[in-house]
Amino acid sequence: MSDQTFEPTAETANTIKCKNCGANLSFKPGTDSLTCQYCQTQNEIVVEKTEITENDYTSFLEQNVASSEKQTISTVKCDSCGSATTLPPNVTSSSCPYCDTPLVIKNAATCSIIKPKYLLPFKIERNKAKEGFIKWVGGLWFAPNKLKDYAQHSLEKLKGVYMPYWTYDSNTHSNYTGLRGVYYYVTETYRDSQGKTQTRQVRHTNWYPASGSVNNSFDDILVCASHSLPKKLVQDLEPWDLPELVAYNDQFLAGFVTESYQTELKPGFEEAKERMQPIIRSSVNSDIGGDTQQITSLNTQYNDISFKHILLPLWISAYKYNEKVYRFTINARTGEVQGERPYSAWKIFFFSLAIVAVIGTIIYFVRNKN
Repeated sequence: MSDQTFEPTAETANTIKCKNCGANLSFKPGTDSLTCQYCQTQNEIVVEKTEITENDYTSFLEQNVASSEKQTISTVKCDSCGSATTLPPNVTSSSCPYCDTPLVIKNAATCSIIKPKYLLPFKIERNKAKEGFIKWVGGLWFAPNKLKDYAQHSLEKLKGVYMPYWTYDSNTHSNYTGLRGVYYYVTETYRDSQGKTQTRQVRHTNWYPASGSVNNSFDDILVCASHSLPKKLVQDLEPWDLPELVAYNDQFLAGFVTESYQTELKPGFEEAKERMQPIIRSSVNSDIGGDTQQITSLNTQYNDISFKHILLPLWISAYKYNEKVYRFTINARTGEVQGERPYSAWKIFFFSLAIVAVIGTIIYFVRNKN
């Protein structure tokens, strides 16, 4: 585990120049070079072969609080959804990749950021991402008939965005108290609807006090450091192929938008704790044993905490339907599509009528048969 201090970056959406003619270049997903569209020169990206290292959480916080050596970047905040994105130099107009609201570039603000150490480069090309989205829309139940037209239009505004994430590692030690439940069964008699005496097995539970401790080890608990997309929408894009992370390189960012983080390191770890809780509670339940369990108290210590700041690639767009904005995202590594969608009230209504009609028909034939 390495205790490294991040270097802040002055610009996270750099323009890369062709080594031959000086033209602006954009990274092509799935490649390891930038091809100049003017002179066709191959500008290779040098990928640093480096071991992925973690950064000591406690030490970094102590150093960061005392440090005043911060550089700043220019970000544009969307007045509609609140996202804060960095844009390439010399851009005079743009729209928010999350909600399609026009951005007021002249209102750009400066902020201090920690430079990411690693990233996953774009792997899924734009056209492949479009195909995945069209397939996803086509499989939606109860979607309005015009949805495909609206969605098709939104694909013209599909943008590649690098989303900021924190990953956290931690060893945990949890002390607990609780109750272990053991089932037993009692034979009871009762009268059925026809007045006949019947017997049945009724389950009861004996409860016994329990206490103890469990240990867990967590690796790469992923926390999105952006507030621009709903948490569930972002988590549904998982898993990510984090073992394929490469060292941060501005060339991978060429032609894409990068969002600066909105969740700081310390609040991010609080969110990571929430993601650890189900696993910790499951370990406690296993340790209690029995047929069922109750946890009455749980105290967890988080030790050996480490982290890293990374960027993950998304294709993002938004469309408006009936004056409401719907967003969709595509994991630019796996092609996984997730999004918000409208429902057709009429389709749901007629489907419900059809179900009622089928049930009514079945009941009619059953009654006539008897």
